[in-house]
Amino acid sequence: MFGALAAFAALAATLGAPHPPSPGRPAASGSIVLASDAQAAPSAPVAPKAANATPRPRRHVTVVMGGDLLWHNTVWASAAEDHTRTGRGRRYDFDPMFAGVRSLVAGADVALCHEEVPFAAPGQPPQNFPVFAAPPETATWIGSFGYDACTTASNHALDQGYDGLVRTADLLERAGVEHIGTFRTRAERTRPVILTTADGVRVGVVAGTYGTNGFPLPTGREWSVSMWDAPNLLAQARAARRAGADIVVVHLHGGDEYDHLPNAAQTALVDRLTRSPDVDLVLGDHAHVVQPITRVHGTWVVYGMGNMVAQQDPARTDTYQGILVRFTFTERRSGRFAVTRAAYAPIGWNVWRPGTQPIRVTRLRGAAADRVTAYVEGLGAQPGLHRL
Repeated sequence: MFGALAAFAALAATLGAPHPPSPGRPAASGSIVLASDAQAAPSAPVAPKAANATPRPRRHVTVVMGGDLLWHNTVWASAAEDHTRTGRGRRYDFDPMFAGVRSLVAGADVALCHEEVPFAAPGQPPQNFPVFAAPPETATWIGSFGYDACTTASNHALDQGYDGLVRTADLLERAGVEHIGTFRTRAERTRPVILTTADGVRVGVVAGTYGTNGFPLPTGREWSVSMWDAPNLLAQARAARRAGADIVVVHLHGGDEYDHLPNAAQTALVDRLTRSPDVDLVLGDHAHVVQPITRVHGTWVVYGMGNMVAQQDPARTDTYQGILVRFTFTERRSGRFAVTRAAYAPIGWNVWRPGTQPIRVTRLRGAAADRVTAYVEGLGAQPGLHRL
């Protein structure tokens, strides 16, 4: 795991001229020194390149992401019980809940989460469905678990208004985690989020949501939530590429809830995105059930990763499943990166029973994993796709 480093270019690709850095997002460091700026000095002869010079090893990077982190009241109640048992954390201990999948996240070069709901204000009690406010302690846990960045563009992004959007970004940032798809300032929107690995590979991530559950975009701050229209997302992907991203990932929040197949809006948007040379991978969330993994115009697409954790209607057993996807990119001789391995791990968890059955997210095996695979292959089995 590399501690997430964000390289931000002062671009005004879609929203006008450059702006000063926004809170917590430093401007790009370093400067270009022109030859005319430096004192002239005698130059030494340049030795010819050896015929047998060893080429630079090709770099690899793994990108991992899972489904919705949907903090229902029973999820944080289970974590509170674990805190009482372990004594770890201030009020909640989420580590036992996710111990069964920690290695999948910790082993990634770039680990992404989808933080679907905003965080509560200090002193404000957490709120459950339908208008969420997750315990702020979850932000600290997200950072400690190994996530480098979280997408925050979702239909719940404005559940706590613009202030909640800002607070969520602040808390994630304080935990060492970048936020993607919601913006505290207009200037922040113009600077792509680019995560740089230990090998210097730069991964840009952009995100958008189909809507905000009827909450209007804040007056005068309509830029604060990225929507999932193609021109917007393609402009952001292009800006990330121009800012130096070697790989660009687009995350989409949309689809029909509880439907294992993508709807027409999803497929139409994916068709537009995957035609662009600026988009290398498309990942999706929101349906709360697993949707297919496929390739469109040669680009890998994950329509829906299900949930990462949630406690929805127990009768909807498929909402207690999800996938963690892992894509390995390898550098070509041209300098561009391409997916050389696509894989996913079926995961699942149980209904919380107070005092007797805490929530435990684990990797699925056997028949349970096969059921998830059937959803993954809902648009046909894809050659080169591996189940972990």
